[in-house]
Amino acid sequence: MQSAPTTDPAAAAPAAAPPILDVVDYHKAYGDFVAVDGLSFAVGAGQVVGLLGPNGAGKTTTMRAIAGIIPPTRGRVAVDGFDVTTDPVEAKRRLAYVPDDPKLFETLTVWEHLRFVAAAYDVPDLVDAGEELLARFELTGKRDTLAQELSRGMRQKVAICCAYLHRPRLLLLDEPLTGLDPRGIRTMKQSLAERAAAGSAVVVSSHLLSLVEDLCTHLLIVNRGRRLFYGRTDEVRAAFAGAGTDGSAEDASLEEVFFRATET
Repeated sequence: MQSAPTTDPAAAAPAAAPPILDVVDYHKAYGDFVAVDGLSFAVGAGQVVGLLGPNGAGKTTTMRAIAGIIPPTRGRVAVDGFDVTTDPVEAKRRLAYVPDDPKLFETLTVWEHLRFVAAAYDVPDLVDAGEELLARFELTGKRDTLAQELSRGMRQKVAICCAYLHRPRLLLLDEPLTGLDPRGIRTMKQSLAERAAAGSAVVVSSHLLSLVEDLCTHLLIVNRGRRLFYGRTDEVRAAFAGAGTDGSAEDASLEEVFFRATET
């Protein structure tokens, strides 16, 4: 009687899905000044990464490199498998970037901004998707208003609507709550959680640690262009055990962990 063939559990296990964002040994130098030094991390579908660090740590430089705005001095940045440097069009089709001070077209209306983005990204359902976004971010009444007539918070909402319109695989947001009122903040946080639940990868850079603590599944802490920590939010507390008031990792607030990580 022949014995049943054995099965290798490793061979039977499904392969892990490739990351949506893959940053490998990323360097950025301006002459003799090194802004980012050998940064590596990956972000998968459904993950929300909080990018933390003091001023000058290299956060915005990293976000702009991922978005394809500035080229890396060395290293590789890929979005959904497409290299941002060698295949920039396909990479950028799959991402959206909202900087901390988004620049709108001053003489275009709110709706004209959405039409422009829809044309650039071949969005087939502009009317339904656009109207839904305007309603959600309380911009329906400003549909035909020129950008130059909008408040700071409303300009931020327009930029967010434009970023969401083509349903990107990767969302990059630098201080996304700037200028938003309390209702806008709640809507922003809920919408990011929904985008992650739908399979997008999200990277949020913010000095508002309460936002990061509420929203993010993972943390990337950088200082002076180098990675100090990358992992799940519970892992960062364990990595910097003793930050809490009673000396325990569980008791540590994110603020205490942040200072312990960046100042020791």
